[in-house]
Amino acid sequence: MLIQQILNGLSVGMTYSLTAIGFTLIFGVLGLVNFAHGEVYMIGAFVTFTLSQFLGWGLVPSFIGGVIAGAIVGMAMEKIAFKPLRRMKPETTMLATLGLSILLKEIAVLIWGPETQSISTSSAIFAADWGGDSIRISGIQVVIFIVSIALMAGLQLLLYKTRIGFGIRSIAQNRDAAYLMGVNVNRTINYTFAIGAAMGAAAGVLVAFYYGALDPYMGFMPGIKAFVAMVLGGLTSIPGAVVGGLILGMSETMAGAYIHSGLQDAIAFLLLVLLLILRPTGLGGRKRGV
Repeated sequence: MLIQQILNGLSVGMTYSLTAIGFTLIFGVLGLVNFAHGEVYMIGAFVTFTLSQFLGWGLVPSFIGGVIAGAIVGMAMEKIAFKPLRRMKPETTMLATLGLSILLKEIAVLIWGPETQSISTSSAIFAADWGGDSIRISGIQVVIFIVSIALMAGLQLLLYKTRIGFGIRSIAQNRDAAYLMGVNVNRTINYTFAIGAAMGAAAGVLVAFYYGALDPYMGFMPGIKAFVAMVLGGLTSIPGAVVGGLILGMSETMAGAYIHSGLQDAIAFLLLVLLLILRPTGLGGRKRGV
């Protein structure tokens, strides 16, 4: 049923949007793509898994712990891979993040093993009739909608109502001018990585709950798809990243439901190719800024 597929597509799209926001924040302040962002997504999921399954924490504290762990990894990533290479060519930094991506995967394999792990969540299902057909919404889908909207709203408040947000937006517009205005550039960039990584980690936790499974390689494909969502949204626009993620999630779901399930992963790359040909600046392309 079309309405059911739309709901499923929105659930997946919300997680892509959260991950794409992390890409957008980092690209906005540095003009660079962090190809290790998908591994932050994976680490958030595994930390939540460890806290809930082995330490007996509740799902909410475990979720918060996973998000905080992602933020810490993001800050460390900026210190290790980005700050020392900030004056180097962009290609050098991107290669460093690719190496960091592989390193984080292997560390996860050493800690948690290469096998797919299962994580238990609520199996509550809400059903409703629509034109004689039954629409089913799982409890985790409701959680994805609520948490994603709350995080996006919170990010907007942070960007436009706090000193940190002012610093992030200033650096995105002009780093040198921000420095002359008294913005602590290095600290603000580090905070930006923490915020972006926290959004990615939250997405990873939500996806692990959604599918009830996780593995050390789970961040690779969502990371690529979130990058495509960022490009769809215009690279530096947070609202554009949200829209790009929703478009991608809806397109994947519809392609899998009405054409062939094998097209679900391919649709992201098809959209990227079409966009680069028809509108290289993205759907929300504009001058640099967040």
